[in-house]
Amino acid sequence: MLITFIILFILAAVVAGYLGYRAYYLAGKIADAQEYIEELELTNEYMYGKIVQSYDIMQQIDQLGAFESEDEAGTTFQLLNEVITELKEQFDGEEKEK
Repeated sequence: MLITFIILFILAAVVAGYLGYRAYYLAGKIADAQEYIEELELTNEYMYGKIVQSYDIMQQIDQLGAFESEDEAGTTFQLLNEVITELKEQFDGEEKEK
């Protein structure tokens, strides 16, 4: 009877130790993930600011309509403008969801 109690106590201690270790390990992983998410949020905010700034500049440049899509510069301008516009729309969509 006493031996059974000692064995059960040792098993319970081992299980409790293992579960405590796993909880500590997972808490560390969660903290690392949280730091990564915060870094991503800062990167997204930075990128959004740059995209909005680029979008505004592209709109100012194109106000005059100086770039014809028939030449190389105009084609490049139109492609860049499309990319920046699409990125701005995607980031604006994410901002609205928040």
